[in-house]
Amino acid sequence: MKQVIQHEHAKPIKIWTDDIAPEALEQLKNVSTLPFVHSHGVVAMPDVHVGIGATVGSVIATDHAVIPAAVGVDIGCGINAVRLSLNATDLPDNLAPIRHQIERDVPLGMGTGGSHKHKNTPKFDSELAQRLKQLMTKHPSLEKNQAQRQIGTLGSGNHFIEICLDQNDDVWVMLHSGSRGIGNLIGRYFIEKAKRRMEAFGIQLPDADLAYLSDDSEDFKDYVEAVQWAQDYAFENRRVMMDKTIASLRRHIKKPFYITQEAINCHHNYVEQEEHFGRHVWVTRKGAIRARAGDLGVIPGSMGQRSYIVRGKGNLDSYCSCAHGAGRKLSRTQARKHFTVDDLRTQTEGVECRKDAAVLDELPSAYKDIDEVMANQTDLVEVIHTLKQIVCIKGA
Repeated sequence: MKQVIQHEHAKPIKIWTDDIAPEALEQLKNVSTLPFVHSHGVVAMPDVHVGIGATVGSVIATDHAVIPAAVGVDIGCGINAVRLSLNATDLPDNLAPIRHQIERDVPLGMGTGGSHKHKNTPKFDSELAQRLKQLMTKHPSLEKNQAQRQIGTLGSGNHFIEICLDQNDDVWVMLHSGSRGIGNLIGRYFIEKAKRRMEAFGIQLPDADLAYLSDDSEDFKDYVEAVQWAQDYAFENRRVMMDKTIASLRRHIKKPFYITQEAINCHHNYVEQEEHFGRHVWVTRKGAIRARAGDLGVIPGSMGQRSYIVRGKGNLDSYCSCAHGAGRKLSRTQARKHFTVDDLRTQTEGVECRKDAAVLDELPSAYKDIDEVMANQTDLVEVIHTLKQIVCIKGA
């Protein structure tokens, strides 16, 4: 831990970095004043940066209440990483055909996949489908969703599919996505419900996006049900994409191969009830992953940087959490103003990926230094494998 900030009439703020923007610190202070936040305080990870209401890269434990905007609208967003029984020598010299194959086979981009559509829509898990039907019956505002059409799709922004090599030149596949449009719909629906409750009860908050639902309300129960569904959907979405990606690899790698280790299929935008310091509390990890003793996790850098497979140390001060990635240093608009496509090409040299204006805001310089992030959390995790991207697919 780098620093602890304590101010009057608020819970402590425990920060694992010295590099924190004033705006992000202000958001942390706002959260720390809420009466239902656990007395242990608010936690900020090494990749902390400004979010909506609450910072990205924060962990918030709450008693008898949840903050929907702290969970966010990309509910269940997370990483799935697997190691294959392949070595770098088993890969073709030209990786472009593999990248293009994955881009054809996994729908990318906004909506149901931008210009890429499912050739055969995957079968939707029947139990998930039944639960969604029940949610829509209870909340008609959720009916206009594309959950069936978006299962197994990547989305856009910082979502990615990557092929990596570890320190032994073993091949890994790693992908990053969440609950897509239905998660966004659920998030926004309950954020508005929480805001209306604050207005109805005349509750004043330091930021309107910190509107909360208390566990004595029906809205709270409905939100927990809906957010759990979205988190389960996100798991399934990543599983389907991983199957598609590995099938794409089999079309270009003739040597038989199989999965030798699944490192993680875990969320980094989610809420879950856990026990900490002798109390059952709701833990919101907004851009953070769970790192209990022995938990395996993935901490990705930006395309062109390194990524890390880690094992949690169970640090109680962090609510058993760690960073979820490099964390943005510049907004997308700032990145586009400061850098050119030539910068993108230079910074992603050696990586088979798109190198055009559509993904300019994802270049490595828009993110914090992943090695600095890792150096700031040696008390949270230990590194098991160091990965280097060789293929990167973006949904932009």
